[in-house]
Amino acid sequence: MSERDGNPLPPLPARPTDGHKGTFGTVTIIGGRDDPDACMIGAPALAARAALRTGCGLVRLVMGRSILAHAIEVEPGATGVPVAFDAQGAIEPHAMTARVDEAARASTCLVVGPGLGMGEASQAATLRAIQQEDVPVVLDADALSVLATIDELNRELRARLILTPHPGEFQRLASSLRISDRPKSDDDRAEATAALAQRLGCIVVLKGHRTVVSDGLRAWTCERGGPWLATAGTGDVLCGVIAGLIAQHGEPVPMAGLSDEMRARMPSDPVRPLSLYDAARLGVSLHAQAGDAWSAHANARGGMLARELCDWLPGVVEEARAD
Repeated sequence: MSERDGNPLPPLPARPTDGHKGTFGTVTIIGGRDDPDACMIGAPALAARAALRTGCGLVRLVMGRSILAHAIEVEPGATGVPVAFDAQGAIEPHAMTARVDEAARASTCLVVGPGLGMGEASQAATLRAIQQEDVPVVLDADALSVLATIDELNRELRARLILTPHPGEFQRLASSLRISDRPKSDDDRAEATAALAQRLGCIVVLKGHRTVVSDGLRAWTCERGGPWLATAGTGDVLCGVIAGLIAQHGEPVPMAGLSDEMRARMPSDPVRPLSLYDAARLGVSLHAQAGDAWSAHANARGGMLARELCDWLPGVVEEARAD
């Protein structure tokens, strides 16, 4: 049984005036696909834009070589990391696994799933991501569908993890874990979200009207937002916002046993670091506030583009900072 979290959202730490891009963390996004069924370029690019607009210093896109350049055209502030194809034109699972390991060593937050699709390479990326112990991981979109297919999931899961399912993804994952709670009413949504979070020992963000965030013990519901957020790509923006906050302000991993390389990339002297739970709550709130700001400016309840949502983020992020 979860408790309704009435705690106010914490302020974001002030942004140091002498910082540089390395100061503000690195997000790596693994996603996108180019196959006979679909070409998905926008989802990872939108997540990258959102992380940058939230204040993250560096964003890397790990994608198949055939579509990587197009994604960089959509978000030229990101750096591209190509993944090799085999003779049949599919991404090699071993190459994807190696890229996930490289990303974990070079990042302060890892995102897997936007536009990723299914298949062996997607399975390899998702499985390897949840095994990472030294970097927080946000799983979104297709990575959640892959997660539902992994046998003995709890034995594989070692990462500090945030899941961001919409109701359909939530139900697939809950069914695979034999969780009977179903998100219908507001009360049901809070209890179901907490049940999944508790089962996996992670943070769950159940998207939708009145998005719920739970760590298994507490459940917080977002009171902001509206129908203007119900458009393609806003979920990709949300995972980028959450990852950007974690990369900048997340709790540092335990330093014992870290390599010199990892110690060097850890933020120095973090001020009031955010737990993953608070980073997720803040991300959801800032995402909703940016949508509200767009709606007020446009005097409209629909028609927002996801990339426009990104561009309202800097203002609401600044308002959330401590003096």
